[in-house]
Amino acid sequence: MAKLIYDFRSDNVSGIIPEVLQSIIQENQRSTDTSYGDDEVTQKLQGQLADFFNHEVLVFPVISGTAANALALANLTPPYGAIYCHEQAHIHMDECGAPEFLTGGAKLVLLPGNNGKFGAEILNNSLKNAGKGVKHHVQPAAVSVTQATEAGTVYTPAEITAIAKLTQEHGLSLHMDGSRFANALAYLQCSPADMTWKAGVDVLSLGTTKAGVMGAEAIVFFKKDLAKGFEYRLKRSGHIISKMRFLSCQLQTYWQKGVWDKYAGHANQMAKLLAVGLQKNPSVKRMYHVEANEVFVWMPKALLDHLQAQGAKFYDWQKDDKGAVIRLVTSFATTKKMVEGFLGLINS
Repeated sequence: MAKLIYDFRSDNVSGIIPEVLQSIIQENQRSTDTSYGDDEVTQKLQGQLADFFNHEVLVFPVISGTAANALALANLTPPYGAIYCHEQAHIHMDECGAPEFLTGGAKLVLLPGNNGKFGAEILNNSLKNAGKGVKHHVQPAAVSVTQATEAGTVYTPAEITAIAKLTQEHGLSLHMDGSRFANALAYLQCSPADMTWKAGVDVLSLGTTKAGVMGAEAIVFFKKDLAKGFEYRLKRSGHIISKMRFLSCQLQTYWQKGVWDKYAGHANQMAKLLAVGLQKNPSVKRMYHVEANEVFVWMPKALLDHLQAQGAKFYDWQKDDKGAVIRLVTSFATTKKMVEGFLGLINS
């Protein structure tokens, strides 16, 4: 019997869901099709996601979440603009300056907030002191929220709506980094529309790679005027893929009822099971509410050393003299046996 692998470093470490893998194989067996996004699959994807969101959309598949975020923000923000985001946001912490590079120099303005989220009040206070119209200051242009957040928490539609009300009052655009969009949607049990355009989101980076596709993300514009010139920006940055249909077929397959909700719901359930088990150990301290598929806990150094010696894998998020906050991420491929085995290691 193969030894169980306790790898909770990221949902990126898992493979490809079978439905998506099969869709790539089937598309490869199909006849020739037009290149650079003018193919049949990509055109059908537009209609499918319009139905999914119950709203007319413009959809642009890209190869990575970093590309989706940075390119989307580049179309919303001039080089002298300001993009407001949480201080832990992926666009700030983990994208190597891509938003600043592709916007031509826009500034990320970092906002504090508990549980990986900033609220409307914090944003409002920052905008009041932004120096709008003052030529010595970067000018407010966009706001970006992460769904689910880097802390594994989720913005409710009401929280997004409150932020969107401010962006509309100040003439800004609202971007959502949806790298774990499906996990947030599975947690909230609301419609995709309620979590996006109905709440005031203008542009969405729709993530699926973490969710179990081989490699495909999408930029979704809910307002066509915000996509003006976007195809040229995509091409200039090398993101109009010649065989786009192989990205689009992954997206098309994943965002079907019975696929995305099944796998995202499972990942969330495994995270909840993991969190409940960890709470039973008095030396382990939970850092955030577990709402999507990420669990953050503090563990003493002796326990961390023991787990790593047994082959368990996870990321140290923040170390101190006595231990560390670690991140544990579940995925579509995480099994109950893996979770129970990992919890067993803690008590062994």
